[in-house]
Amino acid sequence: MPDRPAAGIPDGQPAGIPAEIPDGLRQLVAAMPYAERLGLTLEEASADRVRGTLDWAEDLCTLGGVLHGGVLMSLADTVGAVCAYLNLPAGASTATVESKSNLFRAVRSGTVRATAGPLHVGRSLIVVQTSLEDDRGRAVAHTVQTQTVQIPTAQARTVPASGPAR
Repeated sequence: MPDRPAAGIPDGQPAGIPAEIPDGLRQLVAAMPYAERLGLTLEEASADRVRGTLDWAEDLCTLGGVLHGGVLMSLADTVGAVCAYLNLPAGASTATVESKSNLFRAVRSGTVRATAGPLHVGRSLIVVQTSLEDDRGRAVAHTVQTQTVQIPTAQARTVPASGPAR
């Protein structure tokens, strides 16, 4: 994901979507090739809530036509990462450093809906929880992830050719 922009959101831009992403939610997914490959769609994105969906597809399944747990975890991680991204200070970037998922129910058809929101937004870490539901509103999974807040330093640190000091 690109660094969080310092610029404001232009007129007509969906709330929470950075100015350098002119087509809003679709372009935000396009900036994440893996999410785009999975077929993730974002429906809403703001610092307080991100909602996305993923349709069942045979090529994303295990035996018996069950949507792979890793796909569900990827959906949760991606929607949660977008939430963290939208809570970053200007110029910062983020990466997942920890993720815990509980998988409750198999998905054999339909669409999985993910809803993410921040639990903690701090200077160095952002914690996001994401709930996944099936077409009938039944809980599929719950994920809590921790994202780093990576703020670029003013000066790059250099390590001597001989390696770090001991």
